[in-house]
Amino acid sequence: MYAVNQILIKYEKIDGLVNNAGLNDGVGLENGDIKKFVESIDKNVGHYYTMAELSLPHLKKTKGVIVNICSKTGETGQGGTSGYAAANGARLALTDNLATMFSSTGTRVNAVVVAECWTPQYKWWISQQENPEEKLKEITSKIPLENRMTTCEEIADTVLFLLSPKSSGINGQWMHVDGGYVHLDRAVAL
Repeated sequence: MYAVNQILIKYEKIDGLVNNAGLNDGVGLENGDIKKFVESIDKNVGHYYTMAELSLPHLKKTKGVIVNICSKTGETGQGGTSGYAAANGARLALTDNLATMFSSTGTRVNAVVVAECWTPQYKWWISQQENPEEKLKEITSKIPLENRMTTCEEIADTVLFLLSPKSSGINGQWMHVDGGYVHLDRAVAL
């Protein structure tokens, strides 16, 4: 509530909400338990719901926009990350549900689905691998667009587009910013 109130004090309205926080904590079926699984769900999607709930009355007034940043794991799974994958599936379902519920108010809700984006967290994860350079090369070889990682700037540019009036006809969509990783045949990248 504090963050929403501070925005309202400073700007007097809310035009957009970007939900973008989560951590692939590796809680899986074989290395976790129900308590860790529920904690993973809560820390990876609970705040998306809470921020939408707190912002929605203000977004309805401005015909605002919600953009939920999601991981491809919500669609594809990843193995060993049951909590994170389930939370991302919930983020996508939340996107669809809110878009359906509030489209009559002019409030739009979309998701940006990320795969293989070069973030500080990803850089750290690569550095923890036995052979970081080889692991990165193996991963990028499967990304159809130029065999390269998506950049944070490409994600940000897509979010800005979805927040802008230029995307006024887009609602309830999952925009994949992933170099074709999820939907194109990765065999052609080899």
